[in-house]
Amino acid sequence: MKLELVPVPVSDVDRAKTFYVDQVGFNADGDFEIGGGIRFVQLTPPGSACSIVIGTGITPSAPGSAQGLLLVVSDVDAARAELAGRGVDISEPRDEAWGSRHAYFNDPDGNSWQLQQPRR
Repeated sequence: MKLELVPVPVSDVDRAKTFYVDQVGFNADGDFEIGGGIRFVQLTPPGSACSIVIGTGITPSAPGSAQGLLLVVSDVDAARAELAGRGVDISEPRDEAWGSRHAYFNDPDGNSWQLQQPRR
């Protein structure tokens, strides 16, 4: 089994797509109107085998209810600086009790993300 697609509930698809592509740096893999009020927008972090999907009619979850989504990076300080330079409101990296370093940010709806640099 492989996890390949995670739905992220958003209130404004175009605003969220702009945030994830222009600010966070995800690749826009596809944006499809399927019919019946369904819009499917697939976005993938660079180098990831797993994508997210935003859109309309994708999930019954409330916008902003996806919490603790994790992006693993090799250098959290560099990744944090890159995102901050693109206008993402992201925390300073901090060492967590379990030995990894994390920085935290939210998308425009409040879905929470974290960058994780695993312990070396």
